[in-house]
Amino acid sequence: MKAHYLVMLAAMMAAAGCSTNNKSDKLETEQTQAAGTFGYDLAFLKKHKETIVLTAPDNADARALINPAFQGRVMTSTANGNAGNSYGWINYKLIESGVYQPHMNGFGGEERFWLSPEGGQFSVYFKKGQTFDFENWQTPALIDTVAYKVAESDASSVKFQVDAMIENYHGKTFVIGISREVQMLTKQNIADLLDLPALSGVKAVAYRSTNSITNKDEEWKPESGMLGIWLLGMFRPSDQTTIIAPFSKALSEKPLITNDYFGKILADRLVVKDSILFLKADGKYRSKIGIAPKSARNVAGSYDAEKGMLTIIKFDLDPQGQYMKSTWELHKDPYNGDALNAYNDGKLADGTQMGPFYELESNSSVRALKEGESITHRQSTFHFEGEKAALNVIAQKVLGVNIDQIGEVFK
Repeated sequence: MKAHYLVMLAAMMAAAGCSTNNKSDKLETEQTQAAGTFGYDLAFLKKHKETIVLTAPDNADARALINPAFQGRVMTSTANGNAGNSYGWINYKLIESGVYQPHMNGFGGEERFWLSPEGGQFSVYFKKGQTFDFENWQTPALIDTVAYKVAESDASSVKFQVDAMIENYHGKTFVIGISREVQMLTKQNIADLLDLPALSGVKAVAYRSTNSITNKDEEWKPESGMLGIWLLGMFRPSDQTTIIAPFSKALSEKPLITNDYFGKILADRLVVKDSILFLKADGKYRSKIGIAPKSARNVAGSYDAEKGMLTIIKFDLDPQGQYMKSTWELHKDPYNGDALNAYNDGKLADGTQMGPFYELESNSSVRALKEGESITHRQSTFHFEGEKAALNVIAQKVLGVNIDQIGEVFK
């Protein structure tokens, strides 16, 4: 099917006009000299995998790259055309090798589709009866190596669909359909979603993904497990990049924050002030935090003071909902997991490292689906570049923090 699809795609591209394509390819090649640019990543990905280029309807410089072979993930985006900064972290060596790795293929990408839970009695990453050790951990092919079929597409959006079966640690087999759509947003969309009066003094790119899981078999039951949607974005770190995760005290005066996934995080890397959590995102120290739905807000972000780049994710959140717990252990409360996670990459005990990168992650709530019912999780990703004053307006409105405050946290 994949080969047949590629033949059809090639024929369609040829029919669109060789002259126009040749000019476009030449222009893209001329603009891919510098590593770290969108043009560089475009040329690289096109060389190795089918790559879909999406463009915002009202801004030719706002673009994103999507790869069907990597489960329809957004590999990277830019607010400034081919010569602009490329925001997503890409694992060039792994993609170039063409060799699949054990446990997980960390291809990169600034938004990938995964399933939860990762650990526990309802895990889909461990087989029944196995101990929760790295040697037994295996990312399901469905969210690792399986290509997703393009169902619909145009210049600014693409939709993927796939049917699958997957078994959890308990022994429950899920028969599901997955739908994933990525749509580029206009400047007005951005302003509306973030409740901004207008976009002025910044270059911007944004896209929204709409992800659904449909139950195609018998009703799900809490005692045998459920599935959640998990979206993870891998971004380029720097010594001056900080993750910002605002939280709420409306439903829990004590912040429901987990900060010891890989041991206690040092005080010079994790700071909590008022209702905002700051985590250093330099890709030099492995650390992860999670915020439960009753404390989480539906936004998080990061700021690179060196390049003047502000990134924001906004996602669906149900403060009273059930969220799958993913820690590598059997759980007394498997439906009391995180709504938001953030991760800073670093070296493992043996000195190896996949990245460096950092991640912003959101999770869906779950519920017992009857046959034919679905859960849906939406997330929008925004990138802004510009003068500090203009970025500050956005940061204060959306994240509740001053740009200068972010820069001073870890000094």
